[in-house]
Amino acid sequence: MEDRLQNAPIGVITVRDRTVMASNEIASELLTADDPSGEKIADVFPRSVADSLLRAFDEESLTDTTFEEYYPTIDRWLSVSVVSDDGTSTVYVDDVTERKTHQQARERLRAEHERAAVVDRLIADVLRGLVGAASREEITKTIRERLGNSDQYQFAWTGVRVADGEGLEVEGAAGDRGETFPAVRAAVERGDTTPEQRAVERQRPQLIQSLSGDETVPEPVRVAGFADGVQSVLAVPLVYGSSVYGVVGVYAGTKKAFSDHERSSFEALGELAGLAINATRNRQLLLADTITEVTFELGAHSALARLSESCDAELTLDGTVPAGDDGLTCFLTVSGAAPEAVVDATEPTQNVDGGRVVRQSDEGHGRIELTLGSETPLVAAVTHGATIRTATFEGGTGRLVVELSTDATVRRLADEIGDDRPAPVLARQDRTRSPTTAREFRDELNERLTDRQETVLRTAYLADYFESPRGSTAEEVAESLEITGSTLLHHLRASQRKLLEAFYDEHNDDRS
Repeated sequence: MEDRLQNAPIGVITVRDRTVMASNEIASELLTADDPSGEKIADVFPRSVADSLLRAFDEESLTDTTFEEYYPTIDRWLSVSVVSDDGTSTVYVDDVTERKTHQQARERLRAEHERAAVVDRLIADVLRGLVGAASREEITKTIRERLGNSDQYQFAWTGVRVADGEGLEVEGAAGDRGETFPAVRAAVERGDTTPEQRAVERQRPQLIQSLSGDETVPEPVRVAGFADGVQSVLAVPLVYGSSVYGVVGVYAGTKKAFSDHERSSFEALGELAGLAINATRNRQLLLADTITEVTFELGAHSALARLSESCDAELTLDGTVPAGDDGLTCFLTVSGAAPEAVVDATEPTQNVDGGRVVRQSDEGHGRIELTLGSETPLVAAVTHGATIRTATFEGGTGRLVVELSTDATVRRLADEIGDDRPAPVLARQDRTRSPTTAREFRDELNERLTDRQETVLRTAYLADYFESPRGSTAEEVAESLEITGSTLLHHLRASQRKLLEAFYDEHNDDRS
């Protein structure tokens, strides 16, 4: 072989009659072989899926050709050119693995980006469908139909917890269900642990990337999924606070259907759907002429019940204000014990995040402010969509009276606010409430106030800020709301102005 070919920066092999005549050192390194001279090119060159080189030499009349192929035995991408001249052929070989790897990475990232954009548009479309939905059923139907009928997934189904247990009940499905969905439905009805069941129990999305190979999935579902070509599933709970309103199972035909970005998007969808369901329940309760009033008994699992026993005091709930995403600030009248002693006793009490004395009328009477954590019956009741009418605690037990919409499941709420068993129901009645001028006035005012203004005004009122002498200073109310004093006064002035406007508008209307 000529020196110029021997010293070439790429591999060079000369071939006559399909036999290697000579090769340079780089060719030997690329093919991981010693000097191949005298051997058949078919025995020297590694095999690829297409075997383009061997097919070229099998032709009666060898024509010049160039190609790039992956060779699994040496784990390399090679660029190969064959040039024929007077019965002797020269094969030029170059390692292009790094370039191909970068190219594939770029293509993969571009494909993932495009898919993520499609999924984001799809989820945005689902969220638009949730706006104005009138019921939980309408919300879950929107989710499963938009997802199940999209080109991204094979099918989707939604389920809800059964009223008297921890199992699931199938609401419906959309998309190409094949044999997989009937197998899933049968597993749910048997009470088998499905990805959807785990998502509800853990309140977190559950991903299965290989449906047929994951032994946590019931076997009939794995078999049906293999037959239908279903490879992955993402189960997303519909949650709001500590309440789970349902679950959606999304099934796809590829193992990589749910990237990290897509899983985050679906988790956000589940939380927003839970928020929407909670809002529809609150709206139904607010506008309903007939409501269900239920009285529950609370025991030692209630932080306030335990506090009443340890302090030998009676605690009566005066009002509540939301605290953060999953807490509740409660204003309580204390009877039979020093308010300061009750507040001090909360330090070791689980699920009570802080408190202070608002007013002390005498040694054994006053008002306190306590902030409850998410794992408490009062917070669970509010999160579930109930309106708290009254709550009293004495001697280690409590009585909680709530209002629910007539289509709400009392048993499910009892499960939510109970401990290891449902909270006992002491009384239940449906009653009709007549709209009154006062209620209409409050509704009118609520429409004028922003959520923040309403929270600030209500907190200041319950904290005796407007009493004389004041039960709380502006600084104390602001600290309770985790805002500055100037921000508090700004919201108070704005809300008081709207309150006066609503009051005088109402009376002007009456006079006219």
